[in-house]
Amino acid sequence: MIYGKMWTVVRPQVGIPMFIAGVAIASFSVHLALTLNTTWVKNFLNGGAAKVAVAAPAAAAEPAKK
Repeated sequence: MIYGKMWTVVRPQVGIPMFIAGVAIASFSVHLALTLNTTWVKNFLNGGAAKVAVAAPAAAAEPAKK
């Protein structure tokens, strides 16, 4: 274990839940920032009308001349 001596300072019963809580708070903060600062995320989450890309019809294949 790389950080084995850390547990002599911080008990695992305290350190592990604090680490997990820190990761959860950071993840929530990133997702909240994305939701508040972009327009496409709000439209996506609310089921906004999607823009359908229409492709031009392919040219009919001409038969090969012999």
